[in-house]
Amino acid sequence: MKLQDLDIIVTAPPAPGWGGRYWILVKVTTDTGITGWGECYAASVGPDAMAHVIRDVFERHMQGMNPENIELMFRRAYSSGFTQRPDLSVMGAFSGLEIACWDILGKDRDRPVHALIGGRMNDRLRAYTYLYPLPHHDIDAFWNTPELAAESAIAAVEKGYTAVKFDPAGPYTMRGGHMPAQSDITQSVAFCRAIREAVGDRADLLFGTHGQFTPAGAIRLGQALEPYEPLWFEEPTPPDLVADMARVADRVRIPVATGERLTTKAEFAAILRAGAAEILQPALGRSGGIWETKKIAAIAEVFGAQMAPHLYAGPVEWAANIQLATAIPNLLMIETIETPFHAALIKRGITVEDGFVIPSDTSGLGIEVDEDLARANPFIGDDLHLNMQDAPCNYAEGNSFVGGAPPMED
Repeated sequence: MKLQDLDIIVTAPPAPGWGGRYWILVKVTTDTGITGWGECYAASVGPDAMAHVIRDVFERHMQGMNPENIELMFRRAYSSGFTQRPDLSVMGAFSGLEIACWDILGKDRDRPVHALIGGRMNDRLRAYTYLYPLPHHDIDAFWNTPELAAESAIAAVEKGYTAVKFDPAGPYTMRGGHMPAQSDITQSVAFCRAIREAVGDRADLLFGTHGQFTPAGAIRLGQALEPYEPLWFEEPTPPDLVADMARVADRVRIPVATGERLTTKAEFAAILRAGAAEILQPALGRSGGIWETKKIAAIAEVFGAQMAPHLYAGPVEWAANIQLATAIPNLLMIETIETPFHAALIKRGITVEDGFVIPSDTSGLGIEVDEDLARANPFIGDDLHLNMQDAPCNYAEGNSFVGGAPPMED
């Protein structure tokens, strides 16, 4: 069996677009007619350019190979162009293609992917959800109103979720880390207070940021949130300076979580060695794929760290996260995004039951992609999956963060 053909589909979820502006799906077919699906997480170039990178990685390092040779193909891609270091775009391309290889291998053997990477460790996967507006909420007001976030948290807990994530701390900008405005700290405290009062001890609070603070700024904010006992403080400083994040972890009594923007065991190992985080959040469509992330999980075990796979993408990456999470012992929880489009795109192949994902024994990734639906919703814009803000933090008039969502359609 050899990898033969590649197709790339860039799908845009309907507005408000929870999960990003587009999802880059890859369809890989073998010479024996087996099809595998993968997803490449958001890259630093647009989807048209990224499609060329994906195709180059496939044709240069994978086409004609046996899909079993994951390690060999990884080393080829990782070392290409005399690099042998993490490359965000190349590893993003390889990650989606690697996921597709596992889907192929599982289908070929009529076994779920988790059975091929160590077997079933977990029968139920604790899940968390981001706090999204409820149908009756004003979507613009939601991101700045603690009471509305608390209502959303109650709704999530009533569905069975035992952890909710929110990020009211202001903008992430292309300028790097900044000192938070006092109004951002005040608002963040208000969100934590309102949500904690609403859910009590029925759910953990997951405080999200996007690497937008200096170490000193993150420490100020984190210490202000400590009375509400969040389970984690997510990516408090930019991901490029590990020592900065370690300073925050040392000064704040909230576990630091990070990993959405990291790739390969090299970057995650540096985080662990520095004591910069105790919770790792790899996005499997970027981190190197399923096998590389299984290695990351193993390294994390040695450091007493837990895994919480990140999801701000489509349901193919979600399915890959689930296969990994089912097979590892140090799972904390996994992120979920429950939208009608996510469910329809994989023909409702993932079950969320009372706040837990129930892994299936269906072969491969356990999903069936609705290819017609994927093609019927092409991305036609020119934005990136997620955009940084050009303007600096606003210290006079306040800041607003809208949950990473693209603008609503008219």
